[in-house]
Amino acid sequence: MLKKRLIAVLILRQGQVVQSIRFKHTNVIHYDAVHAIEAFNKWAIDEIVILNVTREESSREQFAEVVSNVSRQCFVPLTAGGWIGDEDYAKRLLRSGADKLVLNTAVADNPDLVRTLSKRYGRQCIVASIDVKRDEEGTVRVAVDRGRKMTNSDPVMWAHKSRDLGAGEIFFNSIDHDGARKGYDLKTLTEICGAVDLPVIAFGGVFKWDHLAEGIGVGAEAAAAANIFHYTEQSTKKAKSFLANAGIPVRKEGRHGA
Repeated sequence: MLKKRLIAVLILRQGQVVQSIRFKHTNVIHYDAVHAIEAFNKWAIDEIVILNVTREESSREQFAEVVSNVSRQCFVPLTAGGWIGDEDYAKRLLRSGADKLVLNTAVADNPDLVRTLSKRYGRQCIVASIDVKRDEEGTVRVAVDRGRKMTNSDPVMWAHKSRDLGAGEIFFNSIDHDGARKGYDLKTLTEICGAVDLPVIAFGGVFKWDHLAEGIGVGAEAAAAANIFHYTEQSTKKAKSFLANAGIPVRKEGRHGA
């Protein structure tokens, strides 16, 4: 049986790991992202996603340097995203040690870039980030540009678009659930998982290990979290044990385990 992945997410603002609550980033968790990586290396994580949420595009240089520093300490696949708006910067992140790229705003504003990167580096390298938020009428819509710009597209349409542009994986997050401690947006997650034949990573809202199992239970191929992993000692090992005891197939020791 295909084993499910457990993914730790590092949210970076101005090079520092921060807590994310509904896409607002205030509390600094780690001043140096390498410190977080050192812990996750010991705690049986399967992959790491590192995202640059800094509002200024000028942060790209600093973020690439962080990716480079982190990759030298990271013993599992590393995925990086944020401000990827051209081929040169995508290449820079890959050369800095990223194994995969997360693309969000480019799906809306520069679809040709997504196609080009997919053709050049392979579909398996492209992860389409789908951030969603409910509007005043309660309709779930896709947001881009670090959650600041709402589109008129629903998540399923966006998932189809991302796949057609060449994405090989989807990273799903709900702005309403982000940091809210109530688990994933299971309804929307279920719809996306059932709509496309791509692996879907569930993210946003994990407060207890049951939430990870719920995400996998509705079809996610991987369960991801950020805040909870930073505040709990040996967090990912405990999460792995919980999932295994719940009958969910997981690797025992990250990518190198059984």
